[in-house]
Amino acid sequence: MEKKNTEKGEKQKEKIQIPIWEKANLTIQEAAVYFNIGEKKLREMSNNPKCKFALFVGNKCLIKRKSLEEYLKHTSYI
Repeated sequence: MEKKNTEKGEKQKEKIQIPIWEKANLTIQEAAVYFNIGEKKLREMSNNPKCKFALFVGNKCLIKRKSLEEYLKHTSYI
């Protein structure tokens, strides 16, 4: 019985790795790397009430990758 619990614990510790370009939502850190935009600037942009590419899960801010891509296509200055 102990062996089964150990195996279950090990499986829970394994984290599924999804390539960044396939994720729908990115953390601020991932988005900064992906879009080559500073974390501070992304936080500033996402805190704007009119921001359409930020998703807040509690206190955690996620960036909607495709929405930010669309936003950046139509802007030349951030």
